[in-house]
Amino acid sequence: MGGTAVVVGGGIGGLAAAIGLHRTGWKVTVVERAPVLDDAGAGISLAANGLRALDELGVGAAVRAASRGQYAGGTRTPGGGWLARMDGAALEAAVGTPITGVPRSVLHRLLREALPADCLLAGAEAEEVRTDGPAPVRVVCGGTVLEADLVVAADGIGSRVRRALFPDHPGPVYSGSTVLRAITERAVDLRTDFELTWGRGAEFGHIAFNDGRAEWHAVLTLPARTRFADPLAELRRRFRGWHDPIPALLDATRPGDVLHHDVDELRTPLPAFAVGRVALLGDAAHAMTPNLGQGACQALEDAVTLAAALAAGPTVEAALARYDAERRPRSQSVARAARQAGRMGHQLANPLAVALRNTAMRLTPSRTAVRMILRHHAWTPPRLG
Repeated sequence: MGGTAVVVGGGIGGLAAAIGLHRTGWKVTVVERAPVLDDAGAGISLAANGLRALDELGVGAAVRAASRGQYAGGTRTPGGGWLARMDGAALEAAVGTPITGVPRSVLHRLLREALPADCLLAGAEAEEVRTDGPAPVRVVCGGTVLEADLVVAADGIGSRVRRALFPDHPGPVYSGSTVLRAITERAVDLRTDFELTWGRGAEFGHIAFNDGRAEWHAVLTLPARTRFADPLAELRRRFRGWHDPIPALLDATRPGDVLHHDVDELRTPLPAFAVGRVALLGDAAHAMTPNLGQGACQALEDAVTLAAALAAGPTVEAALARYDAERRPRSQSVARAARQAGRMGHQLANPLAVALRNTAMRLTPSRTAVRMILRHHAWTPPRLG
């Protein structure tokens, strides 16, 4: 099956969906409201399920070449003690690939390069999706109306399309955490590929890149919309006394490069990921907290599953029903697990609860930790041909 498709949103999920549709014979237009694609963002970790999805889309090798495998690292206390070490080699042996770290800008660029140059419509706001006209679906973008056989809403956690399809859904809510992050301006001397450090109500982590730079993130348990006049100075104050290389990572960062976003989520699950000829994908369908590093990976799973379902037919409606049946249970289960991981991780503040968690982590065998990770990473994509 093929036809014309409009993908609303040019982020990771939207571009991946466009690639999958293009590879299976669809004529695709990606509508992105940003007028200039400057590839803003920090870094991202990709697990085996996300990398396998990228392989099926034909861009896995390029992404791996630009990424750094996460073999050494783990979870620590603010004083530097280890709660759990990550056995990247064991995970690679189990699923065939290590977790990898890559700048988001690089991933975005590689995804765009896999699409025809003329399929991306930048600086266009998808204002309305109509299903009442002569064409199966129409997307209104200012003075332009795009007719399509399929619309894929990959327009993020604040999805306008989702609100129109499910007006009674409560929408995204604040998770209780806010995150500040950046990529260092210069290379930093790091002894690990990946680390998380859990304090009381706070987390600091980093992932290393091929060029020696690193992405770091700081997660704080604060009221929604809290902002700082000087974010970098505030982080230096809050993480004063935490172990190396945290001070070095902050010192290697330009103040203007720090991004600050509240962590919102779709805590109330959607009743469906598709209505008629409109499919929801990525954060528009199942925005989750980042505690398992699965947000982008689940969007990539969505993209491949959607393209495969549509390729199998027999109708768009039947394919979207199959997509919904396959993706909704898994992605919503991962979202619940991510929320629980946050509650047991950086959001813990009670000293006794923190001590109990730390003891349990230290006593957990590494093979048990690997099995827990495999619940989310061990996913095999459908074939696109």
